[in-house]
Amino acid sequence: MAKVNPRSARISGVIQRVVASALATDLHDPRLERVTVTEVRVTNDMQLARIYWTQLGEEGREEGERKRAAQALNQARGHLRSLVGRSTGLRLTPQLEFIFDQVPSRATTVEDIMAAAHKRDQELAKLREQAHYAGDADPYRHDEDKDEDKDDAEGESAAENEADQVESF
Repeated sequence: MAKVNPRSARISGVIQRVVASALATDLHDPRLERVTVTEVRVTNDMQLARIYWTQLGEEGREEGERKRAAQALNQARGHLRSLVGRSTGLRLTPQLEFIFDQVPSRATTVEDIMAAAHKRDQELAKLREQAHYAGDADPYRHDEDKDEDKDDAEGESAAENEADQVESF
């Protein structure tokens, strides 16, 4: 990944403030009401500024609103570029490229997945609390058990010896 030039980082911040304030105050387009500038990246040669934006919208109508907002941003590109040129003091004003930022929507999806996993973990914890072992409560042999097993084995071998003697008659 390329290093970020400190000057381009500073110019990015200026462009973000100028464009965000212009969207809030100067541009009276209803299509841009819920548009938010999330990030601005300027190339190291200061020729191109990529402006990432997102829009809050109603469920189901987001796609259409997004297209209309993108169209409005492209129409206002010249005016916004002139505002950026006045405020940055650069010899050459960078071209503005508007890109819809999909990170917030993807973050929401990831949060939903994490919430579902957390809920499933809680359900499994409840099941674990109610679960019992399939076998004995203590499946391990202890010294007392060994003594009892020896007694049983001796008793069985004595019975076998008697049975063998009876058969031999």
